[in-house]
Amino acid sequence: MTTDAEALDAYSRVVTHVAETVAPSVANLRLSSRGRVAGGGSGVLVTPDGFLLTSAHVVEGTGRRIRASFTDGRELSVRVIGTDPLSDLAVLRADDAVPAPAPLGDAAKLRVGQLVVAIGNPHGFASSVTAGVVSALGRSLPTRSGTAVRMVDDVIQTDAALNPGNSGGALVDGRGDVVGINTAVAGVGLGLAVPVNATTRDIIGALMRDGRVRRAWIGIAGGARPLPPRVAAALGRKRAVEVVEVVEGSPAARAGVRPEDLVVAVEESPVHGVNDLQRLMTADRIDREVVLEVVRGGERRRLRLVPRELPSGRR
Repeated sequence: MTTDAEALDAYSRVVTHVAETVAPSVANLRLSSRGRVAGGGSGVLVTPDGFLLTSAHVVEGTGRRIRASFTDGRELSVRVIGTDPLSDLAVLRADDAVPAPAPLGDAAKLRVGQLVVAIGNPHGFASSVTAGVVSALGRSLPTRSGTAVRMVDDVIQTDAALNPGNSGGALVDGRGDVVGINTAVAGVGLGLAVPVNATTRDIIGALMRDGRVRRAWIGIAGGARPLPPRVAAALGRKRAVEVVEVVEGSPAARAGVRPEDLVVAVEESPVHGVNDLQRLMTADRIDREVVLEVVRGGERRRLRLVPRELPSGRR
């Protein structure tokens, strides 16, 4: 049987290994405007050609210079390639030689209770490391861009405390893979991280390639509600999205969507809540006809509409 001392020593070895491996890839970001400090945070280098990930809220604003400092003493100028406030992710790039990047993992493989390490660089040349466990998975984090509000799904909650200046830093698993980008403090001793998973990898790729993320828009506002028992039994599910508002002149309005309609599917993909609807409004649906399945007056209807690109500030 493993003794407490041996278990603690093994725990320490994992945390030490992760810190020594990943901390050199985590940068302190200092923003300045007109010669004055205008904010800061952390970022993590993820490619050998200089791409860094951070939180969008860390680098929000225009006309700011950004300097990235690493623990090996390098201090580099970096530029914003793209930001996506609705996922709270941003991609930066340094054009000069950079340290070795940190590998990206897959947050979909995380389990509650698993060891994670939060690594930031709040001071420039010395990293900040806190260790803990995944305390909850599947949390949702509301984000905003103008009047557009979106829920970031599958947010990681951890008791690895986030220190000031750690926003935008790396949440790392015991193998040394980055599984999240630290984004917010959820309460005393709790932090939240945007997961690195298939969805966010697509967002990161779009930011690297295009500098922005395109999303489809149909022009409705609504909320989750239970389905009537007869409809729930027929569909084999319990919840849908009730349409509260239809934007005038929107794709939904032209297709005949009405307030109080219950959206149950998009192209046969089930819709249980607003998050499902947002997740299904991907760039490949822009300007392409889709079938929206709704329940109206207890009867199922299939409405055809053509989503447009989500404009800045739209819901």
